[in-house]
Amino acid sequence: MATVLSVNVGMPKDVPWQGKTVHTGIWKRPVAGPQMVRRLNIDGDGQGDLAGHGGEQRAVLVYQAESIRYWQEFLGRDSLEYGAFGENFTIDGLSDDEACIGDRYRIGEAEFEVTQPRVTCYRVGMRLDAPQMPAWLVEHHRPGFYLRVITEGRVQAGDEIVRTRRGPHELSVADIDALLYLPDRDRDKLKDAVEIPALSPGWRQSFLDLLKDDGAAAPSVGGEPGRPGWPGRPGRSGRPGRPGRSSRSDRPAWSTRDLAEREVAEQKRVIGDLARDNGVVSQLPRPDAVRWKDDCGIPDAAQGDHEREGRDHGRG
Repeated sequence: MATVLSVNVGMPKDVPWQGKTVHTGIWKRPVAGPQMVRRLNIDGDGQGDLAGHGGEQRAVLVYQAESIRYWQEFLGRDSLEYGAFGENFTIDGLSDDEACIGDRYRIGEAEFEVTQPRVTCYRVGMRLDAPQMPAWLVEHHRPGFYLRVITEGRVQAGDEIVRTRRGPHELSVADIDALLYLPDRDRDKLKDAVEIPALSPGWRQSFLDLLKDDGAAAPSVGGEPGRPGWPGRPGRSGRPGRPGRSSRSDRPAWSTRDLAEREVAEQKRVIGDLARDNGVVSQLPRPDAVRWKDDCGIPDAAQGDHEREGRDHGRG
């Protein structure tokens, strides 16, 4: 059974880095006892760049302790504390290969839905004093994932993570991440991905653009983008059950147009640095060689190349 090892929070602060000041909430620290998780945030937590972090689609960031141990060895560090990757929940179990977009999980008093993999950000490189970390997260296929809050409630270390519903098509976080960042995409998986109502609007739009660029007819999406309209497959202790019926009463009524445009723009900025050699990631530019923007995007100096590469790779 997957469990929460640590709940981590932190408020944004100004941090000097490479000759500039960055306003960031990447520094998270473990907190003891039950913490209230609300629709947009955990009490005591905040994000410095709301264009690239937070919101209903990305209320809670999850990262696995197994991946933290992996990076500890990779970086040659004696230890990496929980929260070092900016995650709100450090967990044991539930890898990116296991968690699927649209899955729902009961953790403590709250219920959550998986919406997307983490989009890499230069701030994690700041936090770990490893500027290439954003590219490595993609290259090593260890993104972690975001959760939408379906039911607010208190969560604490030691809480079990129990799957309550399985999303449609059973596309894992790792599957979705690979569809965006790696070459030789499976078009059938792209079509399946855009049919998952829980998938964040920006990711869906990127996949629709990929299908359009490939000349494929985009499938109709069952439900408004960004709404968790799929009722899921009720299950007990992680075992899939039978399909349920859709109920509009459990769908938050939020607007998605601005959110989708914001997320697509974020992906364009990020992928401009990450996509090389027909989508295979190499490495990010050295921070001391460029002037970074104050968001999760690419350096100012690379904007022109980025826009061209984003179109070449068909990324939304």
